[in-house]
Amino acid sequence: MKRVVITGLGAITPLGYDTKETWDNLLAGKSGVDLIKSFDTSRYTVKIAGEIPDFRPETRIEPKSLKRLDRFVQLSLWATVEAVQDAKIDFTQYDRSRVGVIIGSGIGGLATWEREYTKFMERGPARVSPFLIPMMIPDMAAGYVAILYGLRGPNYSTVSACASGAHAIGAAFRAIKSGDAEVMVTGGAEAPVTPFALAGFCNMRALSRRNDAPQKASRPFDKARDGFIMAEGAATLILEELEFAKKRGAKIYGEIVGFGATGDGYHITAPAPKGEGARRSMEMAINEAGCAKEDIDYLNTHGTSTELNDRFEVVAIKDLFGTHAKDLVINATKSMIGHTLGAAGAIEAFVVFFSIRDGITHPTINLEDPIDEADGLDIVADESRKLDIKYALSNSLGFGGHNATLCFKRYAG
Repeated sequence: MKRVVITGLGAITPLGYDTKETWDNLLAGKSGVDLIKSFDTSRYTVKIAGEIPDFRPETRIEPKSLKRLDRFVQLSLWATVEAVQDAKIDFTQYDRSRVGVIIGSGIGGLATWEREYTKFMERGPARVSPFLIPMMIPDMAAGYVAILYGLRGPNYSTVSACASGAHAIGAAFRAIKSGDAEVMVTGGAEAPVTPFALAGFCNMRALSRRNDAPQKASRPFDKARDGFIMAEGAATLILEELEFAKKRGAKIYGEIVGFGATGDGYHITAPAPKGEGARRSMEMAINEAGCAKEDIDYLNTHGTSTELNDRFEVVAIKDLFGTHAKDLVINATKSMIGHTLGAAGAIEAFVVFFSIRDGITHPTINLEDPIDEADGLDIVADESRKLDIKYALSNSLGFGGHNATLCFKRYAG
């Protein structure tokens, strides 16, 4: 089997327009959550989200094409351009049938659907855009990235709610490992902060209602948590087969060495009791990596700030790792970015690679009174912490009982 390394990273989040700005703000413990500014929330019980302010895609994406691209695709292309530049790879110099694209999105072009459905109801079917379908379907991020660079390898989208981005990376990892591709462009993208989506999440009471203190609203593993914060964003990773990357002289951030994917088969939104599915997902990723549980130094949690996810995720961690659980260093990126749904696993993957590269983990902000189930766990709070990381895990758990875990390793030649 082939070894798979990461050579390029790109991102756009509520904390920054690229990986560096996002990373710097994460290390500083800054929140990207604020009052929603893109539409009127006066009739909503929730008025906060993680939005990307002043996003100007025309500065990086060909302006004429923008009117045919939903915002989630624009975010994905933005992150991808950065990742490709970071990897310093010119695809025209290689066999592009051996370069694929897998990008996950939990919802796809919801803003386009809302806009065109309003036209349909108010002005009739003749007014609906002929681009409605290709703008809204979730696979269009992968499709447009492939079109932009002329890539003809494996190409599709993963749709598994909040695990979509992690599943995309896992699938891309497997494509290279099995020899189906030499390079994969992968990640996740989501633009869910829309009036219709906010109404749906509000009415299922999944979101925090801490409107008076937006920056304090996302508080994974804290007893005072009251729901997650919806957010938008994207991240793209360039994965390469090790020998291919070495031959072209690429810089290497690290390796992907394991991927676990399981299902709960239990409930449409609630995780399985005791986090049983998450536990098996982590165990699968560790087993594929060929390391021991005791070798894992750091775990980037799904950590949504919801009642059941936070409780059962830490229960699963304790059950799997046993006595080593107290030696794991744990944090939650969503405490600052909010929950980018299908993009979360990809954003958190880039965070893990920067943590390995720089030997530091960002804090979990707003953790003031940890839940009882987290007793004995080393959750980084208050400020960033230096940490020498050889192996790390990242969890992504989605509505519908979808679980995905990625195992990363420091590259040592």
